[in-house]
Amino acid sequence: MGINKENQPQQIEEPAAIYGSRPISRRRAKRRSMDPRETVATIRAGLPMIEFEGLQELLGLSAEVLAGHLGISRSTLVRRRKSGRLDMQESDRLLRYARLYGRAEEVLGGAAAARQWLGAPARALAYVSPLEFAETEAGCREVENLLGRIEHGVFS
Repeated sequence: MGINKENQPQQIEEPAAIYGSRPISRRRAKRRSMDPRETVATIRAGLPMIEFEGLQELLGLSAEVLAGHLGISRSTLVRRRKSGRLDMQESDRLLRYARLYGRAEEVLGGAAAARQWLGAPARALAYVSPLEFAETEAGCREVENLLGRIEHGVFS
């Protein structure tokens, strides 16, 4: 992120579903430009549970498994469903996974390939699945680096 010639923040791209323009459950993480301030405000307010359900559908995971990756306990998941919103930290982690899914789909050429790759143990990640490895920001960055190496044909 930087400042352009007119002193306006540059746009960032994230899955559009995260920001309410289209539910992520449409089976594709579409991208659109987003002002960083808008991104932060949306995360601080908490994403609606439809985003959780949409990502769950895209990744082909049960609610409990996705909640585990996001650090949400079963009882907290029940409370979030009742309130209809995730909190700020949960929203931030959900965005991490949505961004990772979108990148995997882009690099690997489709939804099925992305789902399969994200859930399978990866040699380059010490035989841990990318989804599990990405439970921390540092782990997510390494998974993104691995996708970059795959995209450019670099042996890992």
